[in-house]
Parts: sequence; C-alpha cells; structure tokens
Amino acid sequence: MEIWINPACSKCRTATAALDEAGVSYTVRRYLDDPPTLEELSEVLTRLNLDPWHLARLNEPEATLVAHLPRDEAHRGDWIALMAANPILIQRPIITTDDNTAVVARDPETLATVLNTP
Repeated sequence: MEIWINPACSKCRTATAALDEAGVSYTVRRYLDDPPTLEELSEVLTRLNLDPWHLARLNEPEATLVAHLPRDEAHRGDWIALMAANPILIQRPIITTDDNTAVVARDPETLATVLNTP
C-alpha cells in the first residue's frame, strides 16, 4: 500500500495516523517532492475510475493552468500532463492498495474502506 501525501495537509495527517493506528504497512510518497510520472498518474486515474478533472484541486493558484481546458477525452492527456508537471493540482491523500484499487481518502468513510473497518 502506498499513500500520496502533502505533510502540510490535515487530511493526509489524519489518513496516515489512521493507517498507523490500524497497524497497516504502507509507503509514504510525498508527491510534491516526488511527483508521479504521466504513466503513474494515468494508472492511478484508471484505478480510481476517474477523469483527471475529477482529481484536480481547482482551488489552487496553479489551477489557472487547467481552467481553460475542456473536460473531455480529447484533452485528457493535457490535464494529466499539467497535473504531473504541477503536482499541487492533484487531490490528496491518494491511497493505492496491493489489490489494484485506489481511493482518495479525504473523508472517514472512504478511509475506512481501506482499513476494512465499518
């Protein structure tokens, strides 16, 4: 299991604390320091079953880079390229599991699905 985090993010800290408390083994990826490649981001989007614009943090100043892009298949690669080049645009925390699933663990209910708790 791997978790993509920004240590300054409270939701990321909550998620790692929950993983620690549950005794789950995981690897931390500080994705702002170690940005995903185009291939990695594409794979995570597939695992999440999301389009890149659904994973984008549009409240960041850098969102102006993608604001003009249509949200369609023809521009999917443009979204992914800009998000990979500007990882602050990627929603967090993202947890990828060994069974090829992934979640954006921003709420307790989603986090619980990874922890196998009610």
